[in-house]
Amino acid sequence: MPNKSRSQVLIVNLLGRRITFMTVPDIVDAIHTACIDRKQITVAHFNVHSFNLSMQIPWYYNFLQSAEIAHCDSVGILKAAAWMGLKLPLQYRASYTLLMPELLEHCNEQGFSVFLLGAKPQHSDAALERLQAQYPKMVIAAHHGYFDTQDTYQNNEAIDRINQVKPNILIVGMGMPIQENWIRTNRDRLNVNVLMVGGAAIDRLAGVVPDCPTFLSNIGLEWLYRLCREPKRLAARYLIGNLAFFLQIALAKSHSHSLEVQLVESVDKFKKNLIEESAQEKKL
Repeated sequence: MPNKSRSQVLIVNLLGRRITFMTVPDIVDAIHTACIDRKQITVAHFNVHSFNLSMQIPWYYNFLQSAEIAHCDSVGILKAAAWMGLKLPLQYRASYTLLMPELLEHCNEQGFSVFLLGAKPQHSDAALERLQAQYPKMVIAAHHGYFDTQDTYQNNEAIDRINQVKPNILIVGMGMPIQENWIRTNRDRLNVNVLMVGGAAIDRLAGVVPDCPTFLSNIGLEWLYRLCREPKRLAARYLIGNLAFFLQIALAKSHSHSLEVQLVESVDKFKKNLIEESAQEKKL
């Protein structure tokens, strides 16, 4: 697929967290390259909640650091970067609300296969049915996420189902940090090109969870929209979590810490490095 984007990929160190600032078209382009070259990459993301979890859970931090792509998923991360000295346009906020439709349309055009792992059985089935109707050229399969990941038999059953399909892209939507732990534990056993951390993506594809209105997400208030819809479940995450995130950034700012922009490069060069690094890992 020819790359028509003129944007740059910025790999930025924010409080020791490696964030890959990429636009949605460039993420789709990188995923395309991994599928065509038959390499395996992990696509994770940073929002305020995942940033906070990386401060609390060592293995979670390592997972995000090792992901080939850990893109910016929220305006909160963009605002933190701007406060620390790197102001980027809104196009570098690659939320799943924006990413998923473009990715699925691309998979439909290219004939790439997708596997959904996660959500309740009825929601998984609904997402599968809707996508099959909307994207008839795309091979798609699904398995619900309500199984015991610690049970060898149940976990092997899910992995066997995925490997039977041999999808190009596996979207794992089990919620943080369960989905990240499942990927890091089972990645080497999966015959897929791209492993994507999905969050509530499958529920959204099923039509169970509505997307936040664009005007709210563009000003960084998606968290408030979600909080109003699910106050009991999300109160601690957003009310306490957002404050904790703000305090961490404020503390770093007060101590004159700055962002480290480790690399600014073209998308083509980023893709080349991505595939080379993936090939090196397979040899180890």
